[in-house]
Amino acid sequence: MTFEVPAHGGKPTSRIRQKNEETILKAAEDEFARHGFKGTSMNTIALKAGLPKANLHYYFTNKLGLYVAVLSNIIELWDSTFNTLTAEDDPAEALTRYIRAKMEFSRRQPQASRLFAMEVISGGECLTEYFNQDYRTWFNGRAAVFQAWIDAGKMDPIDPVHLIFLLWGSTQHYADFATQICRVTGRTKLTKQDMVEAGDNLIRIILKGCGLTPTL
Repeated sequence: MTFEVPAHGGKPTSRIRQKNEETILKAAEDEFARHGFKGTSMNTIALKAGLPKANLHYYFTNKLGLYVAVLSNIIELWDSTFNTLTAEDDPAEALTRYIRAKMEFSRRQPQASRLFAMEVISGGECLTEYFNQDYRTWFNGRAAVFQAWIDAGKMDPIDPVHLIFLLWGSTQHYADFATQICRVTGRTKLTKQDMVEAGDNLIRIILKGCGLTPTL
């Protein structure tokens, strides 16, 4: 799975601008995840990114704008794996790819998942504009693909909306609650192999619950 930072403002960006935005977003993601929105300053983000503070204000005029950009980027990275889903796809293969992609995101960028979770738990005020009618239309389109699979007899009749929620929650759990998982299992941290095995189990459980045959 390739992780790319979407261009801000919908305009083509130079390689230098894109690299600087990626650096800023990653540094901001780490700082916001560690210290929260209130406990993070533009100055600490600049230090983390290794860039002058003026550079941050060139790309992102204020802390709130940068915070929203970080959250939006996280969601876009997650949802990009669902963008090409069609009714013609094989549901078992498509769900397997999605679960593996989300588990890899949880492994490689756990801080991003935790930051998103903290924002939602606190009320998600900074995501109000993001979760607008366009996003709901996108979400309903994804659910419609699941419904098309059901109507075609490709999978058992389940509620597509709750299936999507299950996919989101189960894959993000391994990033958001890694500390709990480690303490319960006696591990010091979750390894790549741990995440692969967890993903395999999710694939078996979710696919069988949809009347599909896992092909691991």
